[in-house]
Amino acid sequence: MNLDTFILDHEPLIRLAFFVGVFALLATWEMLAPRRALTVSKGQRWAANLGLVVLNTALLRLVLPLAAVGLAAFASQNGWGLLNHFAVPAWLAVPLAVIAMDFMIWLQHVMVHAVPALWRLHRVHHADLDYDLTTGARFHPIEIFLSMGLKFAAIVVLGPPVVAVFIFEVLLNATAMFNHGNVRLPAALDRVLRWVVVTPDMHRVHHSVEDDESNSNFGFNLPWWDRVFGTYRAQPRAGHVAMTIGIHGHRDPEEVARLQGMLMLPFRREDGGYAINRRRWKATEDEVSVQEGSGTKPGMA
Repeated sequence: MNLDTFILDHEPLIRLAFFVGVFALLATWEMLAPRRALTVSKGQRWAANLGLVVLNTALLRLVLPLAAVGLAAFASQNGWGLLNHFAVPAWLAVPLAVIAMDFMIWLQHVMVHAVPALWRLHRVHHADLDYDLTTGARFHPIEIFLSMGLKFAAIVVLGPPVVAVFIFEVLLNATAMFNHGNVRLPAALDRVLRWVVVTPDMHRVHHSVEDDESNSNFGFNLPWWDRVFGTYRAQPRAGHVAMTIGIHGHRDPEEVARLQGMLMLPFRREDGGYAINRRRWKATEDEVSVQEGSGTKPGMA
């Protein structure tokens, strides 16, 4: 039995084992060395967040029984995708595919902050009033299906090896729990780690209630894209302990910390300033002076 066959036969069980192992490790770490005090009952939040995980997993298996690794195998057998077309050797194709798919996830994350209709779905993730490892898996079912569709499209275009897709899926799941962890890291270690992986302090900035901070640090796994494209922010203005997590206008635990409320959240009232193209830019006094001197109105390009 080769490696691809083994992965295809046992992928759900292996991924479940990784999930349980990483979850147990981080849950213990959060208990022993928490970064912040929680504001909502952990039992209530975990029941809602993990309930959403179970619902999403069941719906995906029901509606899309072909997993990402299965599609990668099908693409390989039929020669679909760039890496298959150019017969890139496995030793190079695997890391290239993992990096390319991580970049695709980063782009997708920027997109759900830029398109207001998609932001309405994605705000289920951001509306959590606390920040811990369960936040990393808290996504509306419609967003999960859209994300899977984009992932399938990327696999067809790229043609990644089965093992690369498997590694990517496991890494994404594990790092999403890690960088959403309510865990304390020594500052010196965090500074080093955030050059190779998104750390909890780095990604927590993205969950700030302030819209300019929530529109930064989009990475889940590899931290380089935010630095390259200018969306990196080192720290929140208020500091990690004092900062407020969540979204303005959605602070009711019954709405954002209950499963039913989370499922209905995309269909509730707007919260104007979070989508990138609806941000309310404010000119500084210096900018106003320059603009008045040049005859341009504040806010005009």
